[in-house]
Amino acid sequence: MDVILLGTGSPLPSPDRAGPSTLVRAAGQNLLFDCGRGVLMRAAAVGLGPVAITQVFLTHLHSDHVTDFNDLVTSRWALSPLPNPLQVIGPVGTQRFVDRTLEMLTDDIGYRIAHHDDLTAPPEVIVTEVGDGLVYESGSVRVLAQPTDHAPVHPTVGYRVEHEGGSVVIAGDTLPCSGLDTLCANADVYVQTVIRESMIKMIPFPRLQDVLDYHSTVEQAGQTAARAGVGTLVLTHPVPPPIPGTEQEWVDEAKGHFSGTILLGTDLLTVSTNT
Repeated sequence: MDVILLGTGSPLPSPDRAGPSTLVRAAGQNLLFDCGRGVLMRAAAVGLGPVAITQVFLTHLHSDHVTDFNDLVTSRWALSPLPNPLQVIGPVGTQRFVDRTLEMLTDDIGYRIAHHDDLTAPPEVIVTEVGDGLVYESGSVRVLAQPTDHAPVHPTVGYRVEHEGGSVVIAGDTLPCSGLDTLCANADVYVQTVIRESMIKMIPFPRLQDVLDYHSTVEQAGQTAARAGVGTLVLTHPVPPPIPGTEQEWVDEAKGHFSGTILLGTDLLTVSTNT
């Protein structure tokens, strides 16, 4: 399996980090986790168009993780030569979110149907809401979900992708919790959104301070990785965005708790389960 960080940013705009989105490629399948800003641009950089996305998985419905979901819906529908429903898995509430997105797109859908004779129906989005257990299976690829802790955002889920003995965890935004430990057990690659607590505490802005109580710190990500026995820890969605030249400091904070491989993610970083 290949894990490609399409976007490693956060709600804080960054010139070189698109919004949160991770692609897992396995057995010819393209599994997309979250749809942050610029997701289709970053997907294009690795040769993936919206028509070829096999399945979308949403970890939660915070805006930075779903900002460009509407772009994916429209682009897939308009560019598919034949009907090509978008398959979406997410926590409870995903169906309501999708319905509202399609309602927002009503005018655009009408314009396109009026202009293109071969577009005769609106986009089709098939939603499966999940909580835990096996949520996807196709050929040799399985995806399992567990509830995570990002309160007051609720419910939220993390995912574990399994293929031919390899395993990848896409945790999303979460504090350490039992569901996360279950997903991460002996995983080859663990992708975790993180904050750097020491830096946030130095920034006198109450709304930024608020993120401290519902995201994993770099240290906590290292602790989870060590506790679960994972192979490689990938830090993504860093808040605040790392100042150039300080990247190793993020890795070093995790190293204090985890002796395996640690990577601070950048857009388009690729990690394979067989390396």
